[in-house]
Amino acid sequence: MSKFTSSDVVHNKSENTPFSSVLETNLSRRSVVRGGIVSAVAMLSGVGLTGCFGDSDNSDSADSGTMDHIALAFESISGSKTDACVVAAGYTASVLAPWGTPLNSTAEAWKNDGTNTATDQLNSMGMHHDGMRFFPINGSSDDGLLVVNHEYIDQSALHPNGATTDESGNRPVEEVRKEIYAHGVAVVRIRRTNGTWQVIDSDPLNRRFTSDSVMDISGPMAGSSHLITPFSLDGTRTRGTNNNCGNGYTPWGTYLTCEENWPNIFVHDGTMTAEQERIGFSNKSRYGWETAAGDLSESEGEFARFNITPTGVDATQDYRNEGSTFGYIVEIDPFDTSRRAVKRTALGRFRHEGCWPGKLEEGQPVVFYSGDDSRFEYIYKFVSRELWNPADANPTDRLATGAKYMDDGTLYVARFDADGTGVWLPLTVNTVAQDGQTLGDKFGDLAGIILNTRGAADAVGATPMDRPEWCALNPVDDKVYFTLTNNTKREEANAANPRVDNPYGHIIRWDEKDDMTGFNWEIFVYGSNDSAPADVNRSGLTAMNEFASPDGMGFDSRGIMWIQTDNGSDVADDTNDQVLAVVPSAVVDTEGNQTVITADNQDMLKRFFVGPNGCEVTGITFSPDNTAMFVNIQHPGNWPVSDDATEATPEGTILRPRASTVVIQKADGGPIAV
Repeated sequence: MSKFTSSDVVHNKSENTPFSSVLETNLSRRSVVRGGIVSAVAMLSGVGLTGCFGDSDNSDSADSGTMDHIALAFESISGSKTDACVVAAGYTASVLAPWGTPLNSTAEAWKNDGTNTATDQLNSMGMHHDGMRFFPINGSSDDGLLVVNHEYIDQSALHPNGATTDESGNRPVEEVRKEIYAHGVAVVRIRRTNGTWQVIDSDPLNRRFTSDSVMDISGPMAGSSHLITPFSLDGTRTRGTNNNCGNGYTPWGTYLTCEENWPNIFVHDGTMTAEQERIGFSNKSRYGWETAAGDLSESEGEFARFNITPTGVDATQDYRNEGSTFGYIVEIDPFDTSRRAVKRTALGRFRHEGCWPGKLEEGQPVVFYSGDDSRFEYIYKFVSRELWNPADANPTDRLATGAKYMDDGTLYVARFDADGTGVWLPLTVNTVAQDGQTLGDKFGDLAGIILNTRGAADAVGATPMDRPEWCALNPVDDKVYFTLTNNTKREEANAANPRVDNPYGHIIRWDEKDDMTGFNWEIFVYGSNDSAPADVNRSGLTAMNEFASPDGMGFDSRGIMWIQTDNGSDVADDTNDQVLAVVPSAVVDTEGNQTVITADNQDMLKRFFVGPNGCEVTGITFSPDNTAMFVNIQHPGNWPVSDDATEATPEGTILRPRASTVVIQKADGGPIAV
């Protein structure tokens, strides 16, 4: 989630023990064993962490020291504060598919004065690129589909003079449609020729999914009375996906886009339900799309639907349920233009930051992890009822395979315990909540639980976290990593946990237990300013790798972890947002056991890339041969000036900023980072 779409409002009013207290207890317990606060802080910095996961059943080849580790073959670069991309020596960076790039002949070329029409925008790349995935065509590393999320919009850049209203406070229809079309997802074919990547204009697979696209609803919510609207009287369809931040993918070749800060596109002027308050609806919408309702060109309530205040006799007469059709994981088949996107409701309804597959084994369930990116919210896991069949990796009907594995299963929420273990708490009708009632008693059927996933997680005692964002599975050893971006609202502190306010964030990792009902966790790295005191800079970061607000994250196929940041602290005084690299399976102690980032192993964590002024670096994907890395530059301040992403904007030059994908390649054409 971009800091520009975040809110200081805390919607979790439960009294569940926050992760800060869990961590405090964890540290305190260990400090007693090891001899006080000095030992506790040192242990969290990585001293003596051998075997801290606990269960010997979870040992692997990396922990036993028998694995050959890949090494990073570039030098960490200094921080940058310029209007240009900076990349490690020996690498190039170029701009690809910026906002407004036409996808077909219907759209006119992007205009620097903001006068492109809504129709142009519907047929072009959207704004503020975020999560993305490269899908190779026929296994090629030079030809494929890039599927890109467009998280939100900048009205001042989108329109010639920013957003406007008439004398009654209503938004003009043309502007509203253009804004709706600038959100969503783009599928664009790209190809590398002689080392240069280009968009294939008017390719038959190029298309957009916007906040107005018709989508199917599947899983427990399909056909539910909670989703009945005048547009879908049977509750099986809706229009649009919005605020698509993090992403994911499936083992059967589809793309997962995730609806995050979608509540702010709606307005509710009446008395809200507990569920609506918990998810974060308000009496003011972000863009005022609902004010265009009543225009003579309006079709099927396309603008009226953003006002979810009940006004009719029931849900067939107003859009009270429209907001309930958002907040899900949306599956897209990039290769089949005849199919609508599908909202997979079994994976929960909240502010999804992403959705990433877990360990995949024949005869075992398919697993997906997702974070709820708000302060004091939770980490979730979905476990399919169907067991994985490797033949489904190449199905004839990819969305039918999605229905097989994603429409029926169990949604769990995580509880992190102070002893370094954790428990997955099922969100089912028979689960007993902390007050002794079942979730079925509290919320009715499974659809009622899914509708109020946050409330169900509150009820079972899940652990509130510091803004869980992106997740990734290490392909080398199957450890799960999660970025916890920051939480400046945390107030609890003592000598063993002095980071009261957590503007820097950290990355947690865990090993799943064999039966998948629990896990063993630890903190892999803490963000910090390099000049912060040791009890804040617990990982001993230096000027060459200091970072704050870890946000995007991903592993390439070789086990290199790439960390992307969304600065929101004093680290931003030293450097723009960035990409860092580390090989976690190679971060080992003298006995070859995996450990965490400490002052003693700083050479393992390296800064690889820095973005231009004002941006967030987000979204990451790779060509199959790892010779091309794709990252997104979101909300740059005054960039790009050319197709060369490393060319600085000349002083005094004012640009209409364009979010863009940046392609990073090695100058000699070899694999990235090695």
